[in-house]
Amino acid sequence: MEKLHPVPNLDKFRELILYISQKCANDPSFGAIKVNKILYFSDFLHYANYGTPITGVEYQKLEYGPAPRPLLPIRQKMVNNGELGIQQLPIGSASRQKLVNLRSPDLSLFTAQEIALIDAVIDLLGPGTAADASEMSHRLSGWKLASINETIPYQSVFLSEDLKLTSADMTSGWAVAKEYGLTEPAFA
Repeated sequence: MEKLHPVPNLDKFRELILYISQKCANDPSFGAIKVNKILYFSDFLHYANYGTPITGVEYQKLEYGPAPRPLLPIRQKMVNNGELGIQQLPIGSASRQKLVNLRSPDLSLFTAQEIALIDAVIDLLGPGTAADASEMSHRLSGWKLASINETIPYQSVFLSEDLKLTSADMTSGWAVAKEYGLTEPAFA
């Protein structure tokens, strides 16, 4: 069942936060919202392309898009350990929390393929604002289908509003579902 419910690797998750913070240090719109989206897109796109997420952590639907469940407690632990800093930067009448790595990430935990995908996500989201990144995440079926605070399954990356399934697609899908111990609905 690991494919349906990946095992979280919190060491990789911590190092990925540091890596993203380091790579985005000069991004004027980098902050808490953008780090959530980079983490989300990196994990879900790796799952879509290679069958496994990078960190395996759970993501939940929040108002401004998907966010990793363990982010806040792990981030606070990293701050307490002197690995990560948080700058409060003013944005009009509000503020943005910019994560600042205080040590280099341990990249030995990642494959070259994982780093390449993370870099591609950073390059994709880099030029835009946090609002742009949030809006992009709101287009995904997994985020649309989940309720606030509900877990977004990694498998939702394969959902599309534009996808038209054939009967052969349905038969193949139910065969995979049976392989994983899922039952076929009465209407199928």
